Formats: sequence, structure tokens, C-alpha cells
Amino acid sequence: MCGLLGLICASEDDATAARPAVKAALHCQRHRGPDESDTWADAEVVFGFNRLAFIDVEHSHQPLTWGPPESPQRYTLNFNGEIYNFRELRERLTAEHGAVFNTSGDGEAIIAAYHYLGEAGVDELRGMFAFLIWDAERKVVFGARDPFGIKPLFYAAGSRGAAFSSEKKSLLELSHTLGTGDTLDKTALQHYLTLQYVPEPETLHADVRRIESGCRFTAAPGGEVKITRYFFPEFTARQVAGPEESAALHKRITDVMRDSVAKHMIADPDITVGAFLSGGIDSTATCALAKEHNPNLIAFTTGFEREGYSEVDVAAESAAAIGVKHVVRTVSADEMMEALPLIVWYLDDPVADPALVPLWFIAREARKHVKAVLSGEGADELFGGYTIYREPISLRAFEKMPGGLRRALGKVSTKIPEGTRGKDLLRRGALPLEERYYGNARIFRDDQLRGVLRSYVEGVGHADVTAEPYRISEGWDPVARMQHVDLFTWLRGDILVKADKMTMANSLELRVPFLDREVFRVAADIPLSEKITSETTKHALRKALSEIVPPHVLNRRKLGFPVPIRLWLRDEMYDWARGIINDSRTEEFLDKQAVLRLLDEHKSGALDHSRRLWALLVFMIWHGIFIEGRIKPEIPEPRYPVRL
Repeated sequence: MCGLLGLICASEDDATAARPAVKAALHCQRHRGPDESDTWADAEVVFGFNRLAFIDVEHSHQPLTWGPPESPQRYTLNFNGEIYNFRELRERLTAEHGAVFNTSGDGEAIIAAYHYLGEAGVDELRGMFAFLIWDAERKVVFGARDPFGIKPLFYAAGSRGAAFSSEKKSLLELSHTLGTGDTLDKTALQHYLTLQYVPEPETLHADVRRIESGCRFTAAPGGEVKITRYFFPEFTARQVAGPEESAALHKRITDVMRDSVAKHMIADPDITVGAFLSGGIDSTATCALAKEHNPNLIAFTTGFEREGYSEVDVAAESAAAIGVKHVVRTVSADEMMEALPLIVWYLDDPVADPALVPLWFIAREARKHVKAVLSGEGADELFGGYTIYREPISLRAFEKMPGGLRRALGKVSTKIPEGTRGKDLLRRGALPLEERYYGNARIFRDDQLRGVLRSYVEGVGHADVTAEPYRISEGWDPVARMQHVDLFTWLRGDILVKADKMTMANSLELRVPFLDREVFRVAADIPLSEKITSETTKHALRKALSEIVPPHVLNRRKLGFPVPIRLWLRDEMYDWARGIINDSRTEEFLDKQAVLRLLDEHKSGALDHSRRLWALLVFMIWHGIFIEGRIKPEIPEPRYPVRL
């Protein structure tokens, strides 16, 4: 896990002059890789790299140069992530093509796969990754991002060149070198306030985009960035499985998860891998399987000192049952308020998920003990774990109604006062899936946005974000279609962004065994009857893990890691929130008086505006840092030594 930065100059021989700028821009992502830092340059390209070393620590330095025997300096690699099948891949390339390797790390396997297999070599990689390969003979950069978007990759292209980076901050530092600007993207802002994150490929800066998950690309000096998709997640169209098929499926799930966790534990012998542990089945299973490979495994849990807002007690019971050491970090309202500006700086773009704040604290605690952790992200999207996936069951009656009657009920719902029980059920039941399901979060509806967002643009909604997932999944059952939308939206826009940013802020590598290509291959074949039942979610996964997970967790209701902002914004955080709103210089985009009214309505208890308020507050802090320059978080130097 590391931080990469690559600059492709528009003109030959510009790289030497640009190298100091790349080195300076690399510094703001040093938290991603405090073990080593280096730059490398050719006539047209400059690569910079910050390394957090796990595999072949002594030899696999980056940027890494490799080539076949006849041209040993042909390729140079910048690579962030881990390839878990690199040993098997190296053996295959050696046996089939005579590949020769100079290190025992995973980086050379990526380059060799590209050399011998071409762009299709990326399909052979099992892991999390974002990488750049400079081909000095063809004068082209080839790169790719992993299928699910575990590792980030931003890019910006201007009149003087193009650059790619693990952190958007580095590209903003290179704006003069690239000839790019700092204009705020109003469409992306509207998407953010709707979804609580900026969806790929957008960022809030109009001149900075993201390489999407499951995509590869080429870029040449003076040329455009050409992006293509290599991974299309597809789910089965099967509805029901028989008893024998179900039993075989449960065994396949157990086997593939045991294999994935084993591969995700990979590291040099002196490097310790721990695990995050909540009260849910996903992280508990991950811990239990990891314990099979590390008897001294340490599990880390975070929570709050408010009843109903903590999974610490359940996690502690799980840790005792599994037999792992357990470290707990509780977080207070004061700590959240103090840390939020620094956390937003680490995020690059605002993400209005309050759960990322305690994640930052537990990552900081975990880094005192280990260098990497396993976590349960992705299980809900792959195995059907979100409660909302059961919504089609509750809306079956609406599906049988004539279209006119459904529309009439939708109109009736608009007359019912906000907060009235049943209003949202009527509204959602009147809409087809494509219109009602945005992914796992929806913060502002269009009518609510018009009252707050001065720059509201008619016609900008979720449809332009979810169009491709719904188009590809046409004909699938509604749960599979919802899963597909979440893979393209919620998972890569919220879940994986906060996981990467909050752990890497603390120089901690996070590994996600559920988001593995082989695990997805099994999960994608699960029929509807094995995902959702009238009683539970993730039915097949629960059955598969019944001998691995302690009974008190197996069928426990999903808590969803709640953060008590609803209560705190009425009490401890009220004055703090009011100060952020008053101090913010966001009048061009937001009606601040309308925002203050939301805050006061929330304080009175008339309505729960906590999630909308949090989205607005996080944006205002982001704007104060990245646009106004008024808020200047004190950025700590990595606490771990850098070997230059």
C-alpha cells in the first residue's frame, strides 16, 4: 500500500525540469508511504512514489524498472496495492514465456504480465491495485485500477501534460505544471448533496477526474487519456436453488472465503496483520479465518459512550469466542469536532458518512500495533446484506397495481406531512426501481435541494450516475439490480473511499478479503432465494459461515455502525455547527439562512435533519480548506521513519 504520482509531459525533454515539482507534490501524500520516497524520470515522464512496504521489503523499491533479457530497462512501474496471486503468476510467466525476475515481490509480476500478455494481463491480477507502467520503447503509459475500486487513482490533463495520483491533493499541487485550474464542478456538488459522496468519475474539481473501478487506460506524451472498461460485474439470473445445490453453494462460499483470507494475510515474516472487528458477521468471519493463520491476531473495535450507538460489547464477546486480543477505542463528540477538518483534508473530496470519523480514530490506534488490517467491506454488496435489499418484498403489492393507480398513490404521498409514518412507503411504491433506488444513500431529494442549493441545475440527478448499471442489469431480479447499482455507486463512492483514506491517513494498509475476484465469482452465482428471505439478508453467507462465526453474531440484526450525530447536533455539536455555517464563504452555492433553519428545526426536534446537515457541514469545511484556504489543518508528519 503506497502513494503514487506520475507526470506525462506534453513535450519531450520537459521531464527533467518538472521533476522538482513532482517531488514537492509527492510530499502531501507521504502518509500513504512513510517507509521510502523516491522519484524517477525519463525524457517525457516523471514518476514519484511513497512506499509502505510489505513484500520483499529490501529489494522491491519503486519506481521499479524491469524488462525482458533483451531489453532489461524497457518498463518502469508505479504501483499502489497488493497482488495476492503474484507467486502463481510469476511461476506461470516463467514456465510459459521464460520470464526472468530480479526481486521476489509482486511488482515485477504486473510488468511481466503486461509485457507477455498485453493489456489483457490485468485480468490475471488478483488483488487491489492502481498502477502506471511506462513503456520506454513505445513511449506510452499503460495503467489500470482494480475491479472494485479498492485503490484510488485520480488524473488531470492540461495543456502542458497529464498526471495520475493516489491523492487529488498532489494533482492540485501540480496545476501550474499541468496547466489546469481549480474550478468547482457544480454538477458534482449536486451529486454529492444527493448521495453524500462524489460519484466516479467526478471530483469536486472540474479539471480532476478519477479512473473508474475496473478500467484500464493508455496515455502518451501530448496525447489524450484513452480509458476502457475491462471488468463488468454480472450476477446470475437464477431465482431459486434446490437443497442439494444450496449445500454445494454454501461449501463453495466457505472454501473461497478461507482461501481469500489466507491470501490477504500475505506479508514478509516480520510484518504483523491485524483485523477490524465490529458486531457484524462480516468482520467476525474475517477475524475468525485470519486467526487460523495468525494465532496472535489483534482485533480493533471503535464505538461511542452512548447506549444504542456502539458494538463494542458484541465485538468483545466475539473476540473472546474467537480467542483474539481485543483493542477498543471510544470516540467522543469533542474529538469528532476537533478532528474533522484534518479528516476532510485527508479525504480529498467530501464524504458525508459520519462513520469515517471513528474509523480514522481506530486506524490511528491500530497503527500502534500492526501495519495492516483485514476488514469486512464488500460482503453486503456481494451477498445481499443491506436491509434495503428486502424492499422489493415489501413493495410487491405495488408491482401488481395498474400504473395509473401507482401514480395516484405517489401524488397522495406528496400531500402527507414530512415525518408521517407510511409517507415514504407510498412515495417509493409509486416509483419504478430505476427512479427510486439511488444506491444505499440518498441525502437530499430534488425538492429539498432546491431550497438549499443556489446552483441547483434542473435535470441533474441520479439517473446520469446509475444509467449504466441499470442498463447492463436489465432483466435481472430487483435485488441483483440493486446490488449492481451499489457496486458502481455506494461501494466505490463511500465505503471504499473512507476505508482507503482513513487507514492510509495513518499509514495503515486495509485489506478486504470479500472484494476478491474469486469470491465475486462465487457470490455472483447465488440465486435470489439464497440472498434475501422474509426473515433475513445474506442467507447463503450466514449458512456458509455457521461453523465459523459465534452463534451470538450469526443472525444478529445489522446495526450499520451508527454515529450519534442526530443527538449531538441538538446538543454538544449545535454551537460548533452554527459557527461553521456562519463562517463559511459558500454563499455562491448554498443559501446559508436555509441551512441555519435546518439546524434550528433539528435542534427543536421537529424533524431529523442530521444527515443533511452533516453533508452540508462537511462540504463547508472542505470548501474552507480547498477553495477558500481559510481553514488550515495542522498536518502531522508520518510518525514512522522515511528511508530516502
